[in-house]
Amino acid sequence: MANNTAIIHIGPGEGDAFSAVGDVHRVLASGRQTGDVYTLHEIRASPNNGPPPHIHPREDECFFVLEGEGEFQIGDEKITARAGTFIQGPRGIAHSFKNNTQLPARILVFITPAGFENFVSEFAQPLASFESPAIPASKDEIDKLLAAAPKYGIQILPPNK
Repeated sequence: MANNTAIIHIGPGEGDAFSAVGDVHRVLASGRQTGDVYTLHEIRASPNNGPPPHIHPREDECFFVLEGEGEFQIGDEKITARAGTFIQGPRGIAHSFKNNTQLPARILVFITPAGFENFVSEFAQPLASFESPAIPASKDEIDKLLAAAPKYGIQILPPNK
């Protein structure tokens, strides 16, 4: 394990921001900064949006809902998560979330080990800031996501019913 002694300090609204399948992410800590131990993102999940169901073969993914609400599907378990809810999605287990409300939701996402951010960077679109509006998912973006996923061992599944 790398010995990472660098201090990471990201102020309010700071950090690299990007739009990924209709939601806005900002990078709070990247694998490059953490010696590839973990990645930490904040997501502003757009109303009626969320990532497709998928499986990570090597990463555990944890979610903490800061504001709003999301419906999470982790394996066979469906969880309505309001602000203050923590959920861990173990590696190898299918998972997804969707903001089924009319207001944005803010979710902190911790992924260990790092590396998932490299997958996202292959299809996401850079934004000026975390406050920038999300770019609706396009066919081109979805095609890029589907093409990149196998390189990272990520299995994209059909949408939940």
